[in-house]
Amino acid sequence: MLFKCWDKVSTYGFKLHHHYYQLIGSKRVSKSWWRKLLLSWLIGWTVVSFWIFCYMSSQATEKRKETLASMCDERARMLQDQFNVSMNHIQAMSILISTFHHGKNPSAIDQTTFARYTERTSFERPLTSGVAYAVRVLHSEREQFEKHQGWTIKRMDTLERNPVHKDDYNPDLLEPSPIQEEYVPVIFAQDIISHVISIDLLSGKEDRENVLRARKSGKGVLTAPFRLLKTNRLGVILTFAVYKRGLPSNATPNERIQATDGYLGGVFDVESLVEKLLQQLASKQTILVNVLDTTNQSHPISMYGSNASDDGLELVSHLNFGDPFRKHEMRCRFKQKPPWPWLAITTSIGILVIALLVGHIFHATVNRIAKVEDDCHKMMELKKQAEAADVAKSQFLATVSHEIRTPMNGVLGMLHMLMDTDLDVTQLDYVRTAQASGKALVALINEVLDRAKIESGKLELEEVQFDLRAVLDDVLSLFSGKSQDKGVELAVYISDRVPEMVIGDPGRFRQIITNLMGNSIKFTEKGHVHVTVHLVEEVIDMIEVETESSPKNTLSGFPVADRRQSWKGFRSFSQEGSIHPFSDSIRLIVSVEDTGEGIPIEAQSRVFTPFMQVDPSISRTHGGTGIGLSISKCLVNLMKGEIGFVSMPKIGSTFTFTAVFSSSSSSSKEYKSQQINNQANSVCSEFRGMRALVVDPRPVRAKVSRYHIQRLGIHVEVVSNWKQGLSVISQGSNVTHMVLMEQEIWDRDLHGSSLFINNLEKIDHSTPPKVFLLSNSISSSRVNPSTSGVCNLTVIPKPLRTSMLAASLQRAMGDGNKGNPRNGELPSLSLRNLLLGRKILIVDDNNVNLKVAAGALKKYGADVVSASRGMEAIELLTPPHQFDACFMDIQMPEMDGFEATRRIRDSEQNINNHIHFGELSVETYNNVLNWHASDQIPLERTSAYDMPMASIRPPLLWHALRHFNKLHFFPRVNIFL
Repeated sequence: MLFKCWDKVSTYGFKLHHHYYQLIGSKRVSKSWWRKLLLSWLIGWTVVSFWIFCYMSSQATEKRKETLASMCDERARMLQDQFNVSMNHIQAMSILISTFHHGKNPSAIDQTTFARYTERTSFERPLTSGVAYAVRVLHSEREQFEKHQGWTIKRMDTLERNPVHKDDYNPDLLEPSPIQEEYVPVIFAQDIISHVISIDLLSGKEDRENVLRARKSGKGVLTAPFRLLKTNRLGVILTFAVYKRGLPSNATPNERIQATDGYLGGVFDVESLVEKLLQQLASKQTILVNVLDTTNQSHPISMYGSNASDDGLELVSHLNFGDPFRKHEMRCRFKQKPPWPWLAITTSIGILVIALLVGHIFHATVNRIAKVEDDCHKMMELKKQAEAADVAKSQFLATVSHEIRTPMNGVLGMLHMLMDTDLDVTQLDYVRTAQASGKALVALINEVLDRAKIESGKLELEEVQFDLRAVLDDVLSLFSGKSQDKGVELAVYISDRVPEMVIGDPGRFRQIITNLMGNSIKFTEKGHVHVTVHLVEEVIDMIEVETESSPKNTLSGFPVADRRQSWKGFRSFSQEGSIHPFSDSIRLIVSVEDTGEGIPIEAQSRVFTPFMQVDPSISRTHGGTGIGLSISKCLVNLMKGEIGFVSMPKIGSTFTFTAVFSSSSSSSKEYKSQQINNQANSVCSEFRGMRALVVDPRPVRAKVSRYHIQRLGIHVEVVSNWKQGLSVISQGSNVTHMVLMEQEIWDRDLHGSSLFINNLEKIDHSTPPKVFLLSNSISSSRVNPSTSGVCNLTVIPKPLRTSMLAASLQRAMGDGNKGNPRNGELPSLSLRNLLLGRKILIVDDNNVNLKVAAGALKKYGADVVSASRGMEAIELLTPPHQFDACFMDIQMPEMDGFEATRRIRDSEQNINNHIHFGELSVETYNNVLNWHASDQIPLERTSAYDMPMASIRPPLLWHALRHFNKLHFFPRVNIFL
């Protein structure tokens, strides 16, 4: 519109100039008039443009001030509200102490009760770092009070004059409080600040003023900011006086002083608490916040924040913490300089450019060039920022991964050490389940990290040999509790044509199964969740002969969605997706079938969309991040497979995916395969040759039971009812050792089932078969069989898995302590021969990791020394020393493992050079000429191997030591990172 207006003005100006020239006829007059008019026009529009620029800039500045004021007021209000909550709770606690400590004889409160109560109610005081109670003691009562308490009243001003570091703090070294009329020693304190017990508050300047004002005013009072004991961090103390009961509300100050029993104080670590509060706000990084004590206006005290700022704009919000004597305020500033007022600049320049008729084209050209250069500069800056953000993201992922895995590895390490103790079969199964659940928790926590890796294209799959059936058993153990609580039947079936061992990424495969099964369990309230694993070729052969699923042909009898529709369109079932017949690749197809609520038709198109839920109600009812299925789809794609689903509302869903693995014929995996097979065979050998009878009317469920029982080496025969079972046992020539009956048959006909048990005992066999009841729910599994007149009956809870099934059978067959091969038996002897008597240094800043690693190494006869910092490791490994090896954490404070290793190697090389040139005596260094091998100088090629500290297990330890092709001990220290 402005351009059109300018064109009209230019046209009219040209016509006016043309008519004026014709009428006046003087070129000099016309030029002079036109120049003056043009100059006036340019000056006028320049002034207008400048005024517009100033007006819009002022509006932007006012808006920036309003934004800052709103953000500052919001933070001040949140801090003040939370402070008031903490203050009210502390005041309420003072009433509790007056009632239950001073109002009862003997007192109903002691240090343990006080510490436990304050710890459990700490969430009601979101800003307090600790709570303590100090009692008023007169000088005449001091001796009796100290005898009763068992400690001496200490003075505080010594610490104020000589601050100590928190590691050097020892309350027993404090001086006794000097003689004075009265004392206020702390008798109760929350555990986090229990170091203040026995300290006299009246001996400290700040606390003395605080106490005197509190008892005189009858209100909560605050100290000036000061450094807290032990932590040496900036904080304040909120103090309430505790009075004797019956004190009137209108009491005079002297009456309040005389009626004072003690003082309840809350410690506020201002720096950390304000930081936690600001972290709750998404815009925390956009402004700088300073909290100041302005009681003394000429010398305000900074309680939080720094004075550095790039922006001169500052707004102040006053804080009212309930103490009228002390004044506080929050000062807020933007963290960055104000942006250029581009809107005002472009608007004013645009108007000015329109006014410049003569230089319009030239000016537009120059402006365009300048703009292109500015855009190019911005693009370069954005590129640098993107590269820096990518580096920061990688560092963040590494740091978060380390911090998450460190405590979890400690838990898993302790569980592994527990597995090495003397446990029976059931206990060992529980520990293994806990260990598997811990590993699954780590995998679930890593979902967000996995998503970030997937987005950046840095996620890579492992290529290791693993037992597919063991992975499914672990996942069953993870969800067995949830399925039993819900009464949902959970089962896994793997075809006999699927190899025992395959090569791939077991962690990612487990992650896919966990995501799919977790969703099925979450959305299924009745019926079943059934997981099946087949070869793709096997499924292709069955497609032509498979009939529609019917209620009688499912695991629980509930109707299910037709699973054939879930793989509709898979390339694996077409000619283009087929694999060469001579290839060692194995194509698996996995289906997870449930009888849950299903997925609405309108929501099925966004099932694999990241962070998308089916609908808001599902999100509120069941929760979840909505990224599990999207991650699963990405992982399936990385495994060269496909994923699909079919779902029917109110019927259920079936998710199916394919994955390509390699056969496990590689000789490089022989050791690991031998270890796993030995553990499995040790259990199977106890039952090999036995015969079992399964009584189950449902073919699919009976097929699952047969699969799990046959894995123990037991021959299985299936019948549909107890009458057929009785006929098979009585007429068969082979002895049946056990009968496994479904809970459904037992509950349907208790009389007939009891008759079946009685007839079994009458059959002419040397020993009647053991009878087991396969139960799906916890309540059923805990029913006492004797209530139905049957004593020889053992309940086996579902879901069935090899370890639990073997434990139940062993217990019932009278052999409950066998078949417990412990982890690491295979390499134990070799490790003991290798590590016996070796002196090994462990360096880690985490005490749990140190304990786990030390326990794992001491088990094999090593002499272990622990250190918590890289500098300690350097001092201990500086020649001369007697260490043979060192296990060092990579991420440590002050100095990481790589830097410590580099300095150790540099020190060894330096000593070697001095010995070589005769500058140092060989006798001084234990007659060792060479403390370090020359081929280990580059850090990337040093004897540093990557293994988690808390994950030191015999297989992993043996694997790392075997990779030392030329393993030499003292004086050549092998450092494992």
